[in-house]
Amino acid sequence: MSSFVLGFQYVDKTKLSFVGGKGANLGELSQIEGIRVPDGFCISTEAFKRIIGETSSINELLDQLSHLKVEDRHKIGELSGEIRSFIEGITIPQDINEEIARHLSRLGEKNAYAVRSSATAEDLPTASFAGQQDTYLNIIGKEAILKHISKCWASLFTERAVIYRLQNGFDHRKVHLSVVVQKMVFPQVAGILFTADPVTSNRKVLSIDASFGLGEAMVRGIVNTDIYKVCNGKVIDKKISTKKLAIYALKDGGTKEQEIDPEQQNWQALTDEQILQLERIGRTIEAHFGSPQDIEWCLVDDTFYIVQSRPITTLFPIPKTSDRENHVYVSVGHNQMMTDAMKPLGLSFFLLMTHAPMHTAGGRLFVDVTATLASPVSRETVLNVTLGKSDPLMKDALTTILERGDFIKSLPDDRSSGKSGKGRSPADFQTLNDYDPAIVADLIQQSQTSTDALKQTIQTKSGSDLFDFILEDIQQLKKTNADSQSFGVLMTGMNASSWINEKMNEWLGEKNAADTLSQSAPNNITSEMGLALLDVADAIRPYPEVIEYLQQVKEDNFLGELVKLEGGQEAQNAIATFLHKYGMRCVGEIDLTRTRWSENPTTLVPMILSNIKNFEPGESERKFEQGQQSALKKEQELLERLKQLPDGEQKSEETKRMIRLIRNFIGYREYPKYGIVNRYFVYKQALLKEAEQLVQANVIHEKEDIYYLTFEELREVVCTNKLDYHIISKRKDDYKFYEKLTPPRIITSDGEIIAGKYKRENFLDEAIVGLPVSTGVIEGRARVILNMEDANLEDGDILVTSFTDPSWTPLFVSIKGLVTEVGGLMTHGAVIAREYGISAVVGVENATKLIKDGQRIRVNGTEGYVEILY
Repeated sequence: MSSFVLGFQYVDKTKLSFVGGKGANLGELSQIEGIRVPDGFCISTEAFKRIIGETSSINELLDQLSHLKVEDRHKIGELSGEIRSFIEGITIPQDINEEIARHLSRLGEKNAYAVRSSATAEDLPTASFAGQQDTYLNIIGKEAILKHISKCWASLFTERAVIYRLQNGFDHRKVHLSVVVQKMVFPQVAGILFTADPVTSNRKVLSIDASFGLGEAMVRGIVNTDIYKVCNGKVIDKKISTKKLAIYALKDGGTKEQEIDPEQQNWQALTDEQILQLERIGRTIEAHFGSPQDIEWCLVDDTFYIVQSRPITTLFPIPKTSDRENHVYVSVGHNQMMTDAMKPLGLSFFLLMTHAPMHTAGGRLFVDVTATLASPVSRETVLNVTLGKSDPLMKDALTTILERGDFIKSLPDDRSSGKSGKGRSPADFQTLNDYDPAIVADLIQQSQTSTDALKQTIQTKSGSDLFDFILEDIQQLKKTNADSQSFGVLMTGMNASSWINEKMNEWLGEKNAADTLSQSAPNNITSEMGLALLDVADAIRPYPEVIEYLQQVKEDNFLGELVKLEGGQEAQNAIATFLHKYGMRCVGEIDLTRTRWSENPTTLVPMILSNIKNFEPGESERKFEQGQQSALKKEQELLERLKQLPDGEQKSEETKRMIRLIRNFIGYREYPKYGIVNRYFVYKQALLKEAEQLVQANVIHEKEDIYYLTFEELREVVCTNKLDYHIISKRKDDYKFYEKLTPPRIITSDGEIIAGKYKRENFLDEAIVGLPVSTGVIEGRARVILNMEDANLEDGDILVTSFTDPSWTPLFVSIKGLVTEVGGLMTHGAVIAREYGISAVVGVENATKLIKDGQRIRVNGTEGYVEILY
C-alpha cells in the first residue's frame, strides 16, 4: 500500500494524520454495514509535506506568517495569496501522479469526481474547521483532477483558513492537508442531517435540512431548505420552504444554478418515509462514531448516499448519570456568578463541599433538581423562593419543562404529612429571628479563630495524612455552614429584605425599598474590601515616586522593590495589610485552582492606580457615611409615610423591626463564602507543597499540573509517586475546549437547553430586559469589560460585563451602574450594588454583545431594563 495514495477501504480513524478528518471519517463510513458511500481515495498528507518540504520559498513565507496576529488582516491576505500561488504552480511529482492515475483507472477515469480538502485539524471532536478549505464538484478527466488537487492544497492558506487557525491556536506548520477524490453522485435531493437538534441541543431530536439538486446550494446559502424534526421514529415538525433555485452538475464538468419550476418550488423535498429512513441512517452513523454527528447526504434514485459525517462541536456536554431516567440540571455557575470552566481539582473540591446531588459537564457544575421538582412542596419552594425569586429566567425554563407534563413524574402532594422532599420546607425560609446583633461579630470571630488554627495545624501534615486532614476539615466546615445560628442570621437578613420589598410595594407602591436600606450595612466583608482598597490608595497617594513605579509594574516581585523608593515602605505595608485579609480572593474564586491576589498581587495595581486617579483622600469614609445617611433617610421617610395609613402605627412598628433586622444582619450574607475561600487558599498552599515534591521526583512537569487531577487522584499520585502523564495532557486539551463553551442555565438529560424568557409587559420594545436587583435610574457611559484586569473605569461609568464575583468589588467604588449577563437577587454583584447604592440590572442576556463599549445607556434598576441612548 502506498504512503501517498490510499483507497477508502484502507482508511479508518487510525489514519487521521495521513488523510485528515474528512478522509478518516469517509473511510470509517465506508465500513459501516448498510451505509452507502461513493467510492474514492485519499492523497495523503505525506504527499503534501513532500511538496511543501521541497519548496524553500514556501517555508520562508510560512516563517513570516507564523509571526502575524488576527488583526494583521492586510499582511495575512498578502502572504497567504503568495503561498497559494506557489502551491498551485508546483508540478505534482511523477510517482504520485502515477498512483493517482492507477486509482482513477480502477474507479473509471471518465467518471465525474468531487475533489475535497481534508485537513488534519478538521472534523475533530473539538474543532470542526467546516468550510475552511475548498471543495470542487463534478471534475472530469485526469488533468482537471490533478489541477484541483493542487487547488485544494493551496486552500489550506486561504485568508479565512489562516485566521481561523490563529483564532483557535493551531500552528500553521502542524496542520497538513490530504485531498479526497470521490466519485460524484447526482442527487435529486441533498442536504444535511444533524443527529441532535442544533437549535435546542436535544440529542433525541434529529434535524434534517433538504433541498433539490446538489447540497452546494445550501452551503452557499442561496436557497431556503425544508427543515424536518424527527424523534423516535416520528416526524414531529416540518417547515416546507419555497425552493426557487437548485445547483445541478453540467455534462462536461462543473456546476450551474438553475431555477426550479414554479409548481415544484413548494413541494416537500423528502417524503415522510424517506425522512424516517434518513433518521435510521443517522442513528446508525451516530452509534458508530459514539457522538452526535453532522452528516451530508444525497438522495439518488431512492437510495441515500452519505458523503460526509463530522462531530457536532457546538453541543454542551450532558451531565452523566447511571440510569436512563429523565433529569433536569441547573447551572451552579449562574448562581455563583462564575460561569467559566473549572479545572478538575477545583471541581472536586466544590463537590466535596456540597450536600446537593451535583454533577459535572463541560468543566462546570450542575445540580440535579429532578427529585425536587417532582415533589409539589419542594417544587413550590424552588420555583417561588430559592431560584424563582433570584433568577426569573431559571424559573421560566423550569416552568416550561413542568408544563410539558410528561418529562418529570410528579409525586403525590405531601403537604399533609409535613414532608418536603430533600429540601427545606418553605417555612424555613421565613426565618425572622430577633438575635442579639452581637451574634454576627461572634460568628465572624469563630470563623477567624478556626481558620487560624487550620493554618497552624496543616503545616504539620503531609502525604496521605494531609489529604485525610483536609477531608476531615471540610466535613467540619460543612457542619459550620449548616449551623442553625449561622443559617438563621443569614436567612433573617435576606427574608427581612424580601418582607420590606413586598410590604412597601403593597402599602406604599414603592419598589425595592430594601435596596436603599441595605446601603453601608455593617459586617459586609466584601463591600469592606472595596473600601479598604481606597484606603490603600490613600496610603500611596502622597508618594509620586511610588505611583510612577507602579505604573510600570509587570512582575509579581514588585512589593520587595517598593522599599527602595521614598514612601515605598508605607506603600508596601498598606498592600501587605490588604493582602493579609483579602489576598485569598480572585476572579472565579470558587475554583480552588485560580490564581489568588496573594499569588499575583500585580492584579491589584490597576485598581489602586484608578482609585488614586478618581478619588480624593478619605473617600472610603465618605462613601460609607453617604450610604448610612441614605439608609437612615429612607427609613425615616418610609416610617413617616406609613404612619399616615390605616393601622399606620402598627405597620410602622413592624417595618421598623424589619429595617433593624436588615441593618443588623444583611451584611453577614457575604461572610460564609469568605470563610470558605479563606480555607480554600490554606488547602491550596498545602497541596502545592506536595506538588513541589512531585516535580522534584519528575512525576509531573510543573506544580500546576495537579490542577488537572481530582482530589482522590492527587492523593493516589502523592502516595505512589506514579502518574500516566497522558491524563494531564488530555485534560489540558479538554479544558481549552470547555473554555470556549457557553454553559446553559438549564439542561436536561436529553441535552436540551431550555432558555427562559422575561415577561416584557410595560417595557419599550427597544429596552433590553433583565432582573432589577438594585434600585435607581441612572445614565452614563457603558464600559464593556470581560476581564477585570482590563478595566479602565472613571468615576460615574456603568460597568457592563458577563458576571461579577467578590473580586470585582474594588471596581464598584468607581461606577454608578452595573449590567451583567448572569446574576440573581442575592448573588454577590447584586448584594454589593445595593450596599454601595449602585443601580443594577442582572441576568441581561447577551448584554456584552448588545451594548457597545462607550455607548451612553440608561439603567433602570427599579424596573429591570437597560436602554441604549446613543
